[in-house]
Amino acid sequence: MLLAAGGGVAWLLWPRPEPQPKVQPTAEDLLATGPSACERIEFEGSRFTACRYRRGEDRIELFLDRGGRPLRSLAALERHLGPRAGSLRFAMNAGMYDRAGRPIGLYIENGRERRALNTRNASGNFHLKPNGVFTVDGQGRVSVVTSDAYQASDDLRWATQSGPMLVIAGALHPRFSENGASLHVRNGVGVADPDTAWFAISDEPVSFGRFARLFRDRLGCRDALFLDGAVSSLWDHPAGRMDAYPSLGPMIAVFSAAGASTE
Repeated sequence: MLLAAGGGVAWLLWPRPEPQPKVQPTAEDLLATGPSACERIEFEGSRFTACRYRRGEDRIELFLDRGGRPLRSLAALERHLGPRAGSLRFAMNAGMYDRAGRPIGLYIENGRERRALNTRNASGNFHLKPNGVFTVDGQGRVSVVTSDAYQASDDLRWATQSGPMLVIAGALHPRFSENGASLHVRNGVGVADPDTAWFAISDEPVSFGRFARLFRDRLGCRDALFLDGAVSSLWDHPAGRMDAYPSLGPMIAVFSAAGASTE
């Protein structure tokens, strides 16, 4: 505080407050917002959309085809869902696939294994070991595990394999640089606890390193899995966003618990 005199009157001059750094919302802050399950956030100068699943409030389903014919797009998924689309919270592409739109790794849909675990060595992101599996059990509990740690169980209801892992027990994938030159729009899934999964998509091209840190440092996920890049697509139903990429493979959808299938 400064004391100044002017015109016979003493004035108290309070120092101007120092500007406060902008506080980024935590994962818990994001969980408290909504009605939408998705929030646009900024991390390390890049823009992302993060969508959360919470067991008890939401239910997860995976979709691949209808009558044996691959759906291939979010618009086709909307037509397939019909009236159920009204209870959808969000959907996105859910793993890598071949030219026909079929998964190239483990794929379990409604308790039925439609594609076995793929542990082959080859080139490409899927085979950048360790890769991993996202699973949902019959009680709606979620996990991300490395493919080597995956164990089949009769209780698994939904699962998709992809790669590489982004975060493994709190550590970034060992092959990632801090912020490499390979930049793409990317999407993935991370698990904060057995009741909470975060699905995120970058709204601009980003590196693997930055995308992995988003899950670990901003969303609080000790394990996270890359789902795909370049083709990454999101349907945020309450916000009216539907990305139009026309050649997707498996897709994951999160519904409000009251609107999900009970089959």
